[in-house]
Amino acid sequence: MMSLFYTIVPLCAIGLVAAIVLYFVSQKFKVEEDPRIDDVEKMLPGANCGGCGFPGCRGLATALVEQEDISSLYCSVGGGDCMKAIADYLGKAAPVKEPQVATVRCGGTCEKRPRTSTYAGTKSCAIASSVYKGETDCAYGCLGYGDCVEACAFDAIHINPETGLAEVDADKCTACGACVSACPKGVIELRKKWPKNRAIYVSCVSKDKGPVTMKACKAGCIGCSKCLKVCEFGAITIENNLAFIDSTKCRLCRKCVAECPTGAIKMVGLAPLPPKEKPETKEN
Repeated sequence: MMSLFYTIVPLCAIGLVAAIVLYFVSQKFKVEEDPRIDDVEKMLPGANCGGCGFPGCRGLATALVEQEDISSLYCSVGGGDCMKAIADYLGKAAPVKEPQVATVRCGGTCEKRPRTSTYAGTKSCAIASSVYKGETDCAYGCLGYGDCVEACAFDAIHINPETGLAEVDADKCTACGACVSACPKGVIELRKKWPKNRAIYVSCVSKDKGPVTMKACKAGCIGCSKCLKVCEFGAITIENNLAFIDSTKCRLCRKCVAECPTGAIKMVGLAPLPPKEKPETKEN
């Protein structure tokens, strides 16, 4: 019994001394944290999606409090109202950013992009793209295995079983960018969000030449420049056989949509332009 006592007492004494030392060390080297960080974190939506570039809302809250200029910081989930409330609380100028929405730039449906092979591996876009170009002859299009769906914390993106393509619910999308990062093909991008979810964009990312693109997908951009010629606002550029519409310059005039021979330019929330009237021919 005494031997047990002599064993326990020294251990307790060592533990007590260690606790006292650790206490004084922690007091000496502790870092005082601004209490406003807790308040700002509570004002953020708490999604911890990483869309702001920080690992979570705590990281963004710390940056908002510590940085004098917060113009480069933005919470896409909370939006402008959230950032204005935080800026008012901190006595700083609120960052301003146009609302954005994730856009899937691929129109290669099962009908337009026929299957030429079968993939039997793990149903993951990241894994498949590293070893396989896809089940069609297009090496650029949406694989449809749903990595973007898993990455979205807001249930804003799903795979359409009929088309095999990812589709975004603009009303749910917060433009956090998680799906953009998850897509190994670079098919998804953040674009300007128009009122009433209107949009015009090139639904293709293929950089192949026209004949190659057409063979792989009937809905692909062939770089014909017809859209470029009719755009009056300088919103369209063509590089590497691919047209691109700058959403910050586009005025939704829809002329490019009517000119595209493959239907690669998609129009959302807008009515098509009326057909051109044929000039009347005079009868002799």
